[in-house]
Amino acid sequence: MLTTRFVTGAPNWIDVSTPDLDGTASFYGGLFGWRFHPAEPGAGGGGVFRLGDAAVAGGTRGGPGQGPPSWTVYFASPDAEETAGAAQRARGRVLVRPAAVPDQGVRAVLADRAGVPYGIWQPGRRAGLDRAGQPGALTWVELHTPDIAAAAAHYHAVLGLETSAAAFPGGIYTCVNPEGVGEDGVFGGVVPLADDPAETDAHWLPYFAVTDTDAAAARARELGGTVRLPPTDVPGAGRLARLTDPYGARFAVLRPEPAAR
Repeated sequence: MLTTRFVTGAPNWIDVSTPDLDGTASFYGGLFGWRFHPAEPGAGGGGVFRLGDAAVAGGTRGGPGQGPPSWTVYFASPDAEETAGAAQRARGRVLVRPAAVPDQGVRAVLADRAGVPYGIWQPGRRAGLDRAGQPGALTWVELHTPDIAAAAAHYHAVLGLETSAAAFPGGIYTCVNPEGVGEDGVFGGVVPLADDPAETDAHWLPYFAVTDTDAAAARARELGGTVRLPPTDVPGAGRLARLTDPYGARFAVLRPEPAAR
């Protein structure tokens, strides 16, 4: 699972783009207990979701031409410019050029070979999320893609990510970890898009930890969200559900099994 030990290639930030920041804050506040703190004037808008004093996500106001409401997963990089260049060399694209966030770090948004957006965060004063792998915080990320081999090659070339196969009842799951850290650093997986007929486009899916998956799915529905995959037990992982917020941004919740934690 994820931690806040942000080695190169590990997820270190996440943000949601939405047409309604107030409505989004109300939804995630009701679901996870988050509170939205707007950015200071001149910082480019948006803001940070906090759980207590801990920063657990960012939020930005999307607009026409910026794509549908969605979550973007960011990965740690020591040099955002170099990583952006590596993405282009690996047959990806640069969607948002590296730019400094005053007193915080450097941000860029890239796309892999299948067109899936993902972010790069070069730490400055802010290393990344204040909390991970705990209830209400990011705990896992999953890439749904049409070509696992092509995706693995892209992210290895750009971020040094390594993949490994894990057997589970019914098949094989492709795990992902930063270079050189092995099983202890696994933070997510890669899933064939064809395995889920409900999914029609490639994307990164963030998972947030909860103590009760069934209650979280029911609460999301009460708050105007949608349950795309009802609570399901996955041996070796835990009990998960896939959801969307009221504006269509996809995410999942997971109650990890004790061993998975």
